[in-house]
Amino acid sequence: MKISYNWLKQFIQTDLTPQELSLILTNIGLEVESLDKVQPVVGGLEGLVIGHVLTCIQHPNADRLRVTTVNVGAAEPVQIVCGAPNVAEGQKVVVATVGTTVYPNEGEPFQINKSKIRGEVSEGMICAEDEIGLGGSHAGIMVLDADAVPGMPAKEYFKMEDDYLFEIGLTPNRADAASHLGVARDLAAYLRIELTMPDISSFKVENENSTIAVEVQDTDACPRYSSVAISGVTVKASPEWLQDKLKVIGIRPINNIVDITNYVLHDLGQPLHAFDADEIAGKQIIVKKVADETPFVTLDGITRKLSADDLMICDAEKPVTIAGVYGGKNSGVSEKTTNIFLESAYFNAVSVRKTAKRHTLKTDASFRYERGTDPEMTVTALKRAALLIQELAGGQISSAVGDIYPQPVAPFDVEVSYANITGLIGAAIPDEEIKAIITSLGITVAAETQEGLSLKVPSFKVDVTRECDVTEEVLRIYGYNNIEIPTKVNASLSFTTKPDKEQTQHVIADMLTANGYLEIMCNSLTKERYSKNPEEAVKILNALSIDLNVMRQSLLMPAMESVAYNQNRKSADVKFYEFGKTYHLINEKYVERPRLLIMLSGAAAAESWSQRQSPVTFYHIKAAVDAVLGRLAVTNYQTEELNDENFAYGLKYFRGQQAIVSFGAVTAADKKLADVDKDVFYADFDWSLLLEIVRKNKVINKEISKYPAVRRDLSMLVDTEVTFDALKSIAFKTEKKLLKDVQVFDVYVGDKLPENKKSYALNFTLQDDQQTLTDKQIDAVMQKIIANLAQTAKAEIRK
Repeated sequence: MKISYNWLKQFIQTDLTPQELSLILTNIGLEVESLDKVQPVVGGLEGLVIGHVLTCIQHPNADRLRVTTVNVGAAEPVQIVCGAPNVAEGQKVVVATVGTTVYPNEGEPFQINKSKIRGEVSEGMICAEDEIGLGGSHAGIMVLDADAVPGMPAKEYFKMEDDYLFEIGLTPNRADAASHLGVARDLAAYLRIELTMPDISSFKVENENSTIAVEVQDTDACPRYSSVAISGVTVKASPEWLQDKLKVIGIRPINNIVDITNYVLHDLGQPLHAFDADEIAGKQIIVKKVADETPFVTLDGITRKLSADDLMICDAEKPVTIAGVYGGKNSGVSEKTTNIFLESAYFNAVSVRKTAKRHTLKTDASFRYERGTDPEMTVTALKRAALLIQELAGGQISSAVGDIYPQPVAPFDVEVSYANITGLIGAAIPDEEIKAIITSLGITVAAETQEGLSLKVPSFKVDVTRECDVTEEVLRIYGYNNIEIPTKVNASLSFTTKPDKEQTQHVIADMLTANGYLEIMCNSLTKERYSKNPEEAVKILNALSIDLNVMRQSLLMPAMESVAYNQNRKSADVKFYEFGKTYHLINEKYVERPRLLIMLSGAAAAESWSQRQSPVTFYHIKAAVDAVLGRLAVTNYQTEELNDENFAYGLKYFRGQQAIVSFGAVTAADKKLADVDKDVFYADFDWSLLLEIVRKNKVINKEISKYPAVRRDLSMLVDTEVTFDALKSIAFKTEKKLLKDVQVFDVYVGDKLPENKKSYALNFTLQDDQQTLTDKQIDAVMQKIIANLAQTAKAEIRK
């Protein structure tokens, strides 16, 4: 939200600098995200002064140039060569002196230097209005009134005041601060100064010749509707002061009527809408809901289908405005408008929010209505706008103020205890200080005791309904920084379940990071077309866009988008990991599943003079998977090849019916969907299952055996469908005590072998923790293993 420093000073009288106010605003809960100096025109007329042309003669060497002497308030006049056809002796003009930077409407800024033009010295420039941003004419130089004082800064002559723009990160609960009045109210409470409200005492009804009948059919969606008619207005450009006010906060001026409604919106926080009264059919306004699918053309020219839940402002024939959100194509004010109907209403926040979301419309008015406007401000804002319209557009107040308010919104009744407030804040704040802060915020004390206060909270503070809310208000104004940090900290012992989820995650994250992986955190919202199981998709009812309309069912595709982003920026070698959740709708219940994703693409290692660069392969992702399981001491799992639509090929580690991890290559279809043209490998861990396995693990410390291990190698022929895991399992079932490890060190498949056969070369590590193994013991174990391999796997031992 944008707030103007000069605008704020219309409500509060303070000499504090913008920088000082910025710190105060942040301390009282209105965080200032940026503070920028703003000038009505680029350059702010710095260096420009008023000059008096003393002499003006023809340039001796140029027909279209004049040589002038100009009094610019210095000790001596300066000579300036000027090419404007209207320059003449005796004029008061605007002069850019030597060293001044000029900012023209078109082209780049340039600095004025002392120079010679056709042989004559020129020490400045007499300016046209378009050369300094004060207009669009370049017919000649600006000629000022005769009473202009030479040497006066042009900035002062044109009454041009620098401003400062606060960009405030307004939280959704602070609807009361969504205007200059709201921000000024908080500052006045903090500074303990008076708040100056706009004077509307001169408002008066001059006739009732243009009364528009108003009927509110849905008082739940529109609890209050105020209006007034103004006739005989002249629609034209707004005066400079109003245009400047709006430009500072980023609002484009349109015409005096529309600009006034925008001004009052940002001034008091109350949205207004001005209708062309002559376009209101039947001279009647009806606030109601219309039939579902009713077509309606909005101001932007788009035809929208209305919902039966949309509140509409209608005339006797048709809907003309979406209440609190957006106007209709023919509902606004044009240059031909002479009579207007001014609306100032209080709409239900939930109704406006749903309508705005439904039609994907976001306006300054809906921003405020959605958060909750002040129902007591409608008439004040209406009169304020009507007086400004009379001042800037003429006209007469041609109807009484219509105010349909069947059930006035009562102030919130809140009971507060001094002891509870100080206890919750954690500091001993004097009772009188608490009371002073509360009343300075506009909250009325209905009754008072030694223990606390009975309060009437005004309707503009929509978020203050409980004692804790009042405590927050007191703390904001008292100052968070004024609460001392206690010297003693109390703590209690707590026992967490094993394993510690956060610690376990940190262990794996540290290991992966140490091995060159980067952690990514992708958006949980993603595209619906990424869903492999659409029936389980968790859809967003009010999606921000079609690209963020479902919750992710897998970590894969958001991570693939990260791969594509990096590859498109010449950073194709990626090593990613992500801890995240996937979301599913199963049997009408929402399910969240913690997952760990590891992803590889590009080169296995950075390019170096000492080694060739090679691409990552399946075995690199397998090494990463084995490292994770090894770090968590997860063993005793089965392996099988994947037959899964999510993988081109790969493996699965599992226990029983539960898959611990699936890993392999990304399919061509998924690569195409993410616009990735390189091979990508990834692993998808069931993180909750891993934690459950780790929880059941028992850590046993053993001394390293002092007796040596022995290795024996076997080469064998087996059927092609026999896997290494099967052979390993047979070996461990044969010898559970002495056999410590089985590894494969060679696999051969080729035409030199019988059909449907392959060759495995395995090594077996044997060790006894109690004694040194003898050859006899070793041979006995190996013979058993050979026999079982031959019997179970039909292995033929090669000698």
